[in-house]
Parts: sequence; C-alpha cells; structure tokens
Amino acid sequence: MIVRPVQVTDLPALRTLVRQAGRGLTSLPANEERLSHRLRWARRTFAEQVERADADYLFVLEDDDQQVIGVSALTGAVGLREPWYNYRVGLTVSASADLGIQRHIPTLFLNNEMTGQSELGSLFLRPDQRLEGHGRLLSLSRLLFVAEFPHLFGDKLIAELRGSADERGCSPFWDSVGRHFFKMDFSHADHLSWLGNKSFIAELMPRQPLYTCLLTEQAQAVIGKPHINSEAALKILTAEGFAHRGYIDIFDAGPLIESPIANIRTVRDSQLLELAIGSPDDQAPMWLIHNRRLENCRITTAPARQVGGCLTVDRLTAKHLQLQPGDSVRGVLMREQQARAVAA
Repeated sequence: MIVRPVQVTDLPALRTLVRQAGRGLTSLPANEERLSHRLRWARRTFAEQVERADADYLFVLEDDDQQVIGVSALTGAVGLREPWYNYRVGLTVSASADLGIQRHIPTLFLNNEMTGQSELGSLFLRPDQRLEGHGRLLSLSRLLFVAEFPHLFGDKLIAELRGSADERGCSPFWDSVGRHFFKMDFSHADHLSWLGNKSFIAELMPRQPLYTCLLTEQAQAVIGKPHINSEAALKILTAEGFAHRGYIDIFDAGPLIESPIANIRTVRDSQLLELAIGSPDDQAPMWLIHNRRLENCRITTAPARQVGGCLTVDRLTAKHLQLQPGDSVRGVLMREQQARAVAA
C-alpha cells in the first residue's frame, strides 16, 4: 500500500469512490467536471503553484495492484478567501437573587476563530478495504506530510467530522436551526457551502447567540456528536492528540477536533533517517515512512529496524518509496509499536 498525490488519470477511480461514499462525502463532488477541476487544482498545489489560502493537497491510497482504494486531503488554510464559520458552544449564566434562581444555559456563538488554520478532510476508504490498518495509513500519512513541510500549513490542524444525519441525509440540528433561516434542505446548504458560496451564511444566519434550550431535544442530543461512520476517524485522530474543544459544524453540529501541529504525535515523534536496504526480521516494528518529496510524495507503512541514524527496510519498500540506499526518509513508529517499546 502506498499513499501518493492524486493524478489526473485517477479521475475514473475517484468517480467510483464518490458513488460508493454516497451522501457522506460532500467535499468530493459527484459532478465529473468539478471533480476533474479539483484533481487539476491538487496537481497545481503539489507543484507549489498556488498560495496557501488556495492549497488543496489531495492524496490517494493505492494497493499493490496499483488500484486506487481510498482518498484523503489537506487544506492549506481555511477562511482566507471565503468566511469559514463554526459555532462555539459556550455558557450563559442567568440569575435572580430575589427569586433564588440561577440558570446555566449552553449557548451557540457564531464565529470565524479557525480562520487561517489547516484542515484535514475528504477521507474515504473503499468499504471492502477497511481492515489491516489501511484507514490508519490513509489518515496518518497526511500528518507525516505536515511534519515534513510545516511551512505550508497553519499553527493548528483541524478536522470537521460529519455530524448526525439519517439515511436520507436529514439532520436534526439543521431541522431545528438552519432550516428556519435558509429555507432549504440540509444537503443543499451543505453542498453550497462546499462550493464556496458561503456569503449566504453571513447574510442569513442570526448573529445573536442561540440558546440550546430553545432547540428540539433531538437537536440538543446531537450537538458535538459524530456520525457513526466518523467514529473510526475520530478514534485515530484522538490518539494523535486531537481533541474537541467546543467547536461544532453550523449545519449538522458535528464536532470540530483540533491540535497544535507541534503537539501531534506523528509530527512530534517523527525523525529524519538514512534509508538502508536489508531484511527486517519477523519481529521488526511497523513504521510510517515518507520519502521527503513534495510533488512526488510517497508514504507507506512497513516493518523496519532503526540502528542509530539508519532505518533498514526491505527492497520492495524502498521501491514503493522510489528511493535508493543512502536517501533520507522521515519516519515514525506506529503508535502501537511505540507504546510497546515504552512499556518494554
């Protein structure tokens, strides 16, 4: 398995993935023209032909038969071209000493506080491939890419996880909040937002804080709760140091999780090593390894042995990375292997 930048020739494979994802992947449009445009823009991004405000790093996961089985992305910065909104869940305290009443009411505050930060998104793995750590490779490879090129990104990485919605794409939170102001269904509003038509949010969304006690019980119950299909992604990123600190999506109330880049485990613990070719034994730990290239980026997981400043991998792994002995790599132990090493 190898993670690499998307190519224009991957368009048919991505069309298939989009169809399999259904409603859950609004950031990858089903429209072929827009999807093709995104692929071409991603190629420009990897070639460093766009500014950080417009950067869209789109990766694919390719199996040993060179079939594309997954996709993931990194955005250079949110909100620098179009406003980027969240709700922050705060608290309003109301009290009357004469009546002996004090109320603590969760309150939603519309904000742009994540402007300029970098975003993880567009993660989808073919359903029949959700095993053997493929999803972890697809997710964590982006973090190792950030570790190698921190100057291309903000101080934080954020990820907006999909919130609660039913099989028809209806959101309890949207039905209780957004529908009253936008007069459109959830999927249409979410689609317009992804296309960049975000001015309608500022024009129509109330600026005043919203008291959650005025929402339906169903809407209150899903605030900050991820969709069941996002729970695996949440688990992976939480283990890396991401946390939910009260920010939610304005459409479906899904949690926004965040971490300073310097605190992310894969970034913090990665190291630069010299590649060597050998035969790691059956007990060799699994490493996440990046070939340190931008436009020709290759990232994979493989058994490897570190001796001093050298990392020994087998010949096939070096071939996948398009590297020769003596080349420099960025590597980090997979979290499970790191935990065992510490315990030992």
